Amino acid sequence: MSVPSLVLGSTSRYRAELLRRLYADFQQRAPGVDEAPLPDETPRERALRLAIAKARAAADGLEDALVIGSDQVAELAGVVLDKPGTPERARAQLTASSGHAVHFHTALCLHDTRTGQDRLHVDHTVVMFRSLSPEEIARYIEREQPLDCAGSFKCEGLGISLFERIDNEDPSALIGLPLIALTRLLREAGIALP
Repeated sequence: MSVPSLVLGSTSRYRAELLRRLYADFQQRAPGVDEAPLPDETPRERALRLAIAKARAAADGLEDALVIGSDQVAELAGVVLDKPGTPERARAQLTASSGHAVHFHTALCLHDTRTGQDRLHVDHTVVMFRSLSPEEIARYIEREQPLDCAGSFKCEGLGISLFERIDNEDPSALIGLPLIALTRLLREAGIALP
């Protein structure tokens, strides 16, 4: 049996960089999925629904592939923190997060086009922010420009300085692709790792 091609159903450079740690030979496809929340959907449910939708959309037209879909939803006291898009929204998110715990739900779907099977995982990470001054927040946003990141930070960069601690099972999940779970799902699908 031939080894299926590996496809990342995302145009995120962060997810692509993570996947390259495991597997260099993959292609990226834009999933083109509407990411609007559904009524009464929990952040965990939203992340999982979108990960499945992205994997299946990116798999369209492929016959012998394993397609990875992933999505991350951040929440602070039950309120979803989307990608801020502007420095003002980033400032508001970081101000609200200061001194509090932010929960990140990072969902993963490995869709096998050969069988139609979806292998699923959801990682839960809790980030405890230290108390941040307005000046620290302003300096951080100016230096790192985290406008395309849920929660308005990049933990793989200067964002790590904003935290008291991170509680999770897989540090790569907070960046956007839980590699420990992904290696398990890939092995289950017949990919030899390492």
